[in-house]
Amino acid sequence: MLLAVAGVTAGAAQLRSDHPIIGTWRITLPDGSCSETYRIRADGTTLVFSHEEVAESTFVITDQPDKNGFYKEVDTIVKDNGKSDCTGEITQPGRAVTNYLQFHPSGDMFLMCVERSLDRCIGPFVRVRGSAI
Repeated sequence: MLLAVAGVTAGAAQLRSDHPIIGTWRITLPDGSCSETYRIRADGTTLVFSHEEVAESTFVITDQPDKNGFYKEVDTIVKDNGKSDCTGEITQPGRAVTNYLQFHPSGDMFLMCVERSLDRCIGPFVRVRGSAI
């Protein structure tokens, strides 16, 4: 998975129904060779499909962005099928990561950053419309 940065252990937490993170998101590698799809649910769980990998995680995310527009998210992989993701890596369950998300004003894209800055980010993650969550 493309998540990065060591963090603290997270558990699932129910989100408000209109939280901008809820939905299905896709990120594609710059060369177009692989995509990851994230199904992010209001119950604080995520299902990820990345190349051959299928992973499940729990997460907590701030309810509102900070003064610079970043939501802090801590995500913990709880289950993985042991197959390689888009980067060729195999994700180990139990690993927690902290990231900072900044949404585009449209709500249809976000960047995932390793700190509260746009200096080291991946994305855009693009909302997939019309998919089941």
